[in-house]
Amino acid sequence: MNGEHGVAPALDVPATIVELDDVYKIYGSGATEVRALDGVSLAIRAGEFVAIMGPSGSGKSTCMNIIGCLDSPSAGKYAFSGVDVGTLGRDERALVRRHFMGFVFQSYNLLPRTSALSNVELPLVYEGVRPALRHRRAVSALSAVGLADRQSATSAELSGGQQQRVAIARALVTEPPVLLADEPTGNLDTVMAREVMTQLTDIRRERDVTIIMVTHEPDIARYADRVLLFTDGKLVRDGTPSEVLA
Repeated sequence: MNGEHGVAPALDVPATIVELDDVYKIYGSGATEVRALDGVSLAIRAGEFVAIMGPSGSGKSTCMNIIGCLDSPSAGKYAFSGVDVGTLGRDERALVRRHFMGFVFQSYNLLPRTSALSNVELPLVYEGVRPALRHRRAVSALSAVGLADRQSATSAELSGGQQQRVAIARALVTEPPVLLADEPTGNLDTVMAREVMTQLTDIRRERDVTIIMVTHEPDIARYADRVLLFTDGKLVRDGTPSEVLA
């Protein structure tokens, strides 16, 4: 896997896009040892919408960080799109994040005095995409989240739900096969949360994107096809929302 100057490295997308095999994440040792992940194995297929749930300290955020190549396992194997991430160097893992993953966080992380369009274009600026093309792709991404008419609006002129939709558009503008969403509705009221989740489900269907979402809210997890429930670093339940959240 290699790539430079904004050119995506070649990477096929197989049926199973994320696979963890007996993964551990251990902090400390002896009496102070903490197993943030304790022998987790799971597989996520391309095109799935998966919610990761669990109480504070359950391991759900650690699992998301490993999937997003933001952290590495202490033991076990993580394969992304068939590639053993453990064999990649730091720069290669950064390329995986840049070209194959889009990130959405609880805090929108938008530039406050910059237009929605410019915020969405930003990842393409870093990739060296020429202005005309990045403009077209940013407009398309904003249209995908229902904000084609708010391109010139700054963050102060947008509701919380609209700001999160701009953040989703920014994550989509590089056209990644996987979207990682960490508590994407955590700062939103019920109405705005539904608005954002409707956009995510529409995007998943229309763009065939794999969505992996951390949430502590059962109502939000029900938008997913599948729920992974973590407790004490272990994956304790894996099934449809009706099975896991009953």
